[in-house]
Amino acid sequence: MSDLFFSTNLLGEFDRLQRQMASLFADFPTSLRASRFGSFPLLNIGSTDDSLEVVAFAPGLDPATIEVSIDKGLLTISGERKPVHTEGSEDARVYARERFTGTFRRVVELPAHADPDKVSAKYSNGCLSISIAKSEASKPRAITVQ
Repeated sequence: MSDLFFSTNLLGEFDRLQRQMASLFADFPTSLRASRFGSFPLLNIGSTDDSLEVVAFAPGLDPATIEVSIDKGLLTISGERKPVHTEGSEDARVYARERFTGTFRRVVELPAHADPDKVSAKYSNGCLSISIAKSEASKPRAITVQ
């Protein structure tokens, strides 16, 4: 008896393969713009009528070590997260480490209507809030009908 099995229902086999692949990748982002698994810091990105709002969740960082820049339509957030050492922990053996340490860099492509000259950033309670003004031409405005 042969271990090979050839089905006569080729479309059914493709359907089965598609369902298996979908279940395999079910926990991954469904959008190219979504972050990859394990990215640091995690980001929320939204907008108001006047600005784009980016919030980076980066607890335990010194605000002086965070670098924020905009160049050619790309917002870059980078820095380093140092390991936390408690008193007497130098000799401790590590069995599991879930907290990310080391350098990080996140790059976000900004829409064309973002104004790179009007940016503010503030770090509070572990969250880096970045506000990027929209250009005047892109803001909604009321048109008076005559």
